[in-house]
Amino acid sequence: MTPPAPSRLVLILGSITAFGPLSIDMYLPAFPAMARDLHADFSLVQHTLSAYFIGLCVGHLFYGPITDKYGRLTPLWAGLLIYVLASVGCALASDIHTLIALRFVQALGGCAGMVIVVAIVRDLYDPQGSARMFSRLMIVMGLVPTLAPLAGTYVVEWLGWRAIFWCLAVFGTACLAAIILGLQETRPEGASASLRPSAILRSYGSLFTDRNFLGHALSGAMANAAFFVYLTGSPFVLMEIFGVSPRTYSWLFALNSIGLVLGSQVNDRLLARHRLGNLLTRANLVAVVLAAALLLFSVAELGGVSGFAVILFGFITSRAFIRSNATAAALEFQADRAGTASAMIGSLQFGLGTVGGALLSILHDGTARPFTLVLTIFALLGLMVQQALSHETRSVTG
Repeated sequence: MTPPAPSRLVLILGSITAFGPLSIDMYLPAFPAMARDLHADFSLVQHTLSAYFIGLCVGHLFYGPITDKYGRLTPLWAGLLIYVLASVGCALASDIHTLIALRFVQALGGCAGMVIVVAIVRDLYDPQGSARMFSRLMIVMGLVPTLAPLAGTYVVEWLGWRAIFWCLAVFGTACLAAIILGLQETRPEGASASLRPSAILRSYGSLFTDRNFLGHALSGAMANAAFFVYLTGSPFVLMEIFGVSPRTYSWLFALNSIGLVLGSQVNDRLLARHRLGNLLTRANLVAVVLAAALLLFSVAELGGVSGFAVILFGFITSRAFIRSNATAAALEFQADRAGTASAMIGSLQFGLGTVGGALLSILHDGTARPFTLVLTIFALLGLMVQQALSHETRSVTG
């Protein structure tokens, strides 16, 4: 099997990867309009986001064994079709409870791409090449969260909140057409998996006993959890504590998103000359140092907003190195169950991200200290689990 041209592959897989951030970030500016139009309390509108996250967590574990059993394309087509139909349903929803239910279904469909894209990359590339491809896909993860809320704001102003879901349906249809026309099956010939519940449980259980997989998967999940904490806590820290305006916060958020893009591209270049494992270890070390500096700044109240923002930029940029390299290293020896392994990685990422948000809420004391403390905890844990569990890695470490 000859892989498609890299530029075309990046375009197709990047578009599929965009489902997650688009479906989350694009409709956030529509919350007030949705509450008014559906005569719903604002807290119920927020449940549409919670339902989406629950759907992602459930869907990841669902698609993993299926894509190992039936290949990558059929489950991907089915998932995107579900996503498109659910998006149309969201656009036509007449009450908030229907919208909440359809957002759950939309997530079940959309997360097919999140699982299967990772499996496809593992099918086509060795660990070093996988890490480079993940770095290129990180462009999407950096740019979409910056552009999606802005696009959503204009769509709501010009066409109303329902148009956002029509846009998502059109985007899903275009991606489905691109996959049918431009993507070939990548699952290794002869590979298969049982869908018996006992076999699925054994497969997931064996991943938890695989030190190399677990060490790298948890390291990447810790980085994702730290990023989730950043998304949750940075508005309060920067706007309420440091007093920056909403516009300034938007620019800082955009700058950090650009840092993710730049970091992923630097990682791509470095992987041409350096071992993946070495880069991952150094990125984890840098993250620990920068998180500790943020904690020191918040405890000693040093530096002001400029110093805090500069260090935070460096910390967020380090996420681009860790997530791409950790994912590639975790999948190194999982060729026969790449779908199941990628599903486990996604579930760990979203699960620990949820834990990080809850921990931040529990520790909230009106200062920046809980925010920086939680970031430091996840940075330390990311380095520790990588070093403690993944020492058996053979080819990715130097």
